[in-house]
Amino acid sequence: MRRGLKFVPLALLLLTLLELAVFVLVGRAVGFGAALLLVFAASLLGLVLLRREGMRAWRRFRAAAQAGQPPGPQVTDGLVGLAGALLLALPGLVSGLVGLLLLVPPLRRLAGGGVRRSAERRVSSMVAGDLFGPRRVRVYPGAPQPAPSPQSPPAGQSPRPGPAIEGEIVDR
Repeated sequence: MRRGLKFVPLALLLLTLLELAVFVLVGRAVGFGAALLLVFAASLLGLVLLRREGMRAWRRFRAAAQAGQPPGPQVTDGLVGLAGALLLALPGLVSGLVGLLLLVPPLRRLAGGGVRRSAERRVSSMVAGDLFGPRRVRVYPGAPQPAPSPQSPPAGQSPRPGPAIEGEIVDR
């Protein structure tokens, strides 16, 4: 079993307890009926947005594929939008708030960047290039390094790198 997966049941239990505590606090502040109506309205809005975001993501993916462009940015934006709509559709005030925040464009771009970086770390460079297009890299020019000796720095470290040269990796 993966190391992080053993904490999923505990995280779900804590999330459920947090949702209940927030619901009770909101229920005391505005009344039980109003809190229940708020949860119901948020879930209904989430269901409507789930359908809309799904169709939007599919259309953008198809348009990118037909134009011959890498579909990665459309896929990550669609995944973040679908996750936000799904969290909004789940009954709960905390999950609804997080879902609503994921649908706000600046936060959606920020989350999309995180999804992209995570996907790039998990797949090979070739697949990442096919999904997201050319990758931005920094290259430090310098003389070729001689074979390692006991006095030289550890492998992968140059004594003093030169200025960074920004560029893209492009297959020819």
